[in-house]
Amino acid sequence: MITSSNFKDYTLLAAGDKEKLESWNGVILRRPDPMAIWPKDDSELFETYDGYYHRSSKGGGNWEFRRRLKDYWTVAFDDLIFKVSPTNFKHTGLFPEQAANWEFVKKKIKGKKEIKVLNLFAYTGAATMACAKAGAVEVVHVDAAKGMVEWAKENMYLNHLEDHKIRFIVDDCLKFIKRENRRGHKYDGIIMDPPSYGRGPGGELFRFEDQINELLKEAVKLLSDRPLFVIVNSYTTGYSATVLNNVMSHHLKDYLKKGYIESDELGIKVKDKELYLPCGLTTRWVSYD
Repeated sequence: MITSSNFKDYTLLAAGDKEKLESWNGVILRRPDPMAIWPKDDSELFETYDGYYHRSSKGGGNWEFRRRLKDYWTVAFDDLIFKVSPTNFKHTGLFPEQAANWEFVKKKIKGKKEIKVLNLFAYTGAATMACAKAGAVEVVHVDAAKGMVEWAKENMYLNHLEDHKIRFIVDDCLKFIKRENRRGHKYDGIIMDPPSYGRGPGGELFRFEDQINELLKEAVKLLSDRPLFVIVNSYTTGYSATVLNNVMSHHLKDYLKKGYIESDELGIKVKDKELYLPCGLTTRWVSYD
């Protein structure tokens, strides 16, 4: 399991009985988590929440707040700052387990010149900011949800990265990739975080298992002569790291002499315990450079 210990303002306080309790810069949120199937041994701690997302049996859910929270606040990771706000879908605008990938891209980019990165299904732009902060000369940020792209722009301003070249694009990711191929554009790094199921801005249907192969096939064509990395994240249940490794190995077989593939779970350590909460998978093709 790949984890990160560099989060300044986030702590997983407890997990169990399909729930987790987290501190987001002092704000305690209690949220559902289907992976935490072991019993709680600290039930009283779970009653210390500021906000509690109640799952509805009919789908979705709602927040219960014990005190009035700001519309949003910020959390710090390393030298980055991100906006956080509880959404109607239980999320906060940030997936803290992805900090391991932010560390990775910053390390690969730092000290290198003229690096261009494509971030697909880019959400609120944490990886985008990490790449820009590390010195990428251009980061192209693509997501189908206009609201998430606007959130990403707010993260750009929070990190004072306005003078860096970040292109924000609201579009269906597969359609965008195909247009970039026709334009002959190339990238040194590609990051993608495709959903299990979703729709593009024009109603385009996306299912991970149906489209991941076409997505990777087209994305690989965008790689430069000396690429640094390709990262694919997945939160789709039913697939192992081995499955993603096999998919990546097929589409990047021509690059296996230039780098290697690693696949693993992403996770977060529970505070003061030898417990780790699994939070999806990541697969990376990594250059030897």
